[in-house]
Amino acid sequence: MERDDLVRYLAEYLAVERVRDYCHNGMQVVGRPQVERLVTGVSARGALFRAAAERQADAVLVHHGLFWQRGPNVIGPMLKERLRLLFDHDLSLLAYHLPLDSHPAVGNNAVLARELGLAIEPTPFGVHEGSHIGALAATPAPLPVEELAERLRALTGQPPLLFPYGPPSIRRVAVVTGGAAGMLAEAAEAGADAFVTGEARESTQAEAEELGCHFLAGGHYATERFGVRALGVHLAERFGLWVEFVDVPNPV
Repeated sequence: MERDDLVRYLAEYLAVERVRDYCHNGMQVVGRPQVERLVTGVSARGALFRAAAERQADAVLVHHGLFWQRGPNVIGPMLKERLRLLFDHDLSLLAYHLPLDSHPAVGNNAVLARELGLAIEPTPFGVHEGSHIGALAATPAPLPVEELAERLRALTGQPPLLFPYGPPSIRRVAVVTGGAAGMLAEAAEAGADAFVTGEARESTQAEAEELGCHFLAGGHYATERFGVRALGVHLAERFGLWVEFVDVPNPV
């Protein structure tokens, strides 16, 4: 399909204009004008771009792109090498951050909640710049925190960081993948017994204890594999593209 048609479709499907983000969502690097083979991954990095070139991809689609508002204003050696890989192989780079977190069908939070065996509720959760990017979900039956932790470990492939300060049985879980430890208080206020995210910060243990809410961090990278994989499956089914998710493991 035409590259620009794919970009337009993704802008509408992911409702890019709805969420105020701190990066550019959409095409970040322009490559060849047609896309037949697409590689997806969590983060833009040299290893992913080399894997895409080996697979003769036309474009790379990621959750974490190259350009951020808080990023450097100089193209240093690392960024130069990443761009060289894209330019040398005529690869387009497409990146979708918060719009991919928040999507109700292929978003990181919705997919992870469903994979954990939870039933997503319609209640808005996870406020960022006036938009809701997270998910609240109910357990079909009361769930011990140890079972929730084991489900998260099985999905991510690594044991989660667990601060078990909530009630004996979990009935409601808040999910915001990646670096969302700052939303723990909002989760407790929303009535969640447990909060699932990617990583903690220094203050998180005390907050979980004092709020009486379980905290589980499954890894920033590991919890954000779900959305981009689901989006790739959607694009393959809708447009007949060859799509492969390339996992470049990152323990953080």
